[in-house]
Amino acid sequence: MNETTAPAAGPGAERICGIPKWLLLVAPAAALLAAFLVAPLVGLVRTSLYPGPTSFESTGWSLAQYRDFFSDWYFVDVLFQTFRIGVIVSVISLVLGFPVGYSLARLPPAQRRWRLIFVILPLTLSLVVVVFGWLVVLGRNGIVNAALTGLGIVESPQRLLFTEGAVILVLVQQFLPFMILSVMSVVSQIDPVLEQAAANLRANRFVTFRRVILPLAMPGILSGMTLVFILTISAFITPRLIGGNQIQMLGNIIYEQIVVLLRWPFGAAMSLVLLVITLITITAVNGYVARRFMTPRSREHAR
Repeated sequence: MNETTAPAAGPGAERICGIPKWLLLVAPAAALLAAFLVAPLVGLVRTSLYPGPTSFESTGWSLAQYRDFFSDWYFVDVLFQTFRIGVIVSVISLVLGFPVGYSLARLPPAQRRWRLIFVILPLTLSLVVVVFGWLVVLGRNGIVNAALTGLGIVESPQRLLFTEGAVILVLVQQFLPFMILSVMSVVSQIDPVLEQAAANLRANRFVTFRRVILPLAMPGILSGMTLVFILTISAFITPRLIGGNQIQMLGNIIYEQIVVLLRWPFGAAMSLVLLVITLITITAVNGYVARRFMTPRSREHAR
């Protein structure tokens, strides 16, 4: 009697109570995203389309909030200033963070572990505590002004707070660890033999960096700059306390519209404008950099 053997089912065909196993595995994450990302985003879109100044006394659909935003040059100027500060903070973080991340990646694991503590330590502190610490340092009677006047560099205390430079400085200090960790995680996967091979081919350090290290480290650079950029343009505590009324970023305006003025539809519209323009900018820049600098291997790794 011949016996026929049924073909073995693949991993994707496994079922539990008639439900595919892969669906049960992704269901908790999908439910979490739907509850805490998709649903709030849908509510934000709906709120931004209310025609009235407040959502609890409005009905219907309208693009009035978006028209009011783009027709007021004050808000448009704040939007450009927010993106400009985001770009500046990202570039400074890259310049300062890449050498640190590269050096950490080339250290033995035991030495790297202790140095990573100093990189991660600022992230364990409360953001409010860090900002108030900078208020003390940069104040008219703070450490910096005391040192400048004590050394005779300036005759009287200077106004360091409520300036764009102070806001950029504090934002760089807050988000620099993200850049360092992103660069370190990618550079640690680059085989040092490639650098030695470039040196054997008479390539100097600059050529080795430009032709070997930079293309292979581009995924870490892109992820670090993207993360720093997003955190910077969405910040509102630091610009509000360090910049005061002199330096306005879109996060401050959104906070005032929603919490202080209770103009939820206008604040929701501003939030969506910031989100959409951010996504478009990041996608365009990442695509250009990937085509211009990244090798096919590093491009596949970034995907």
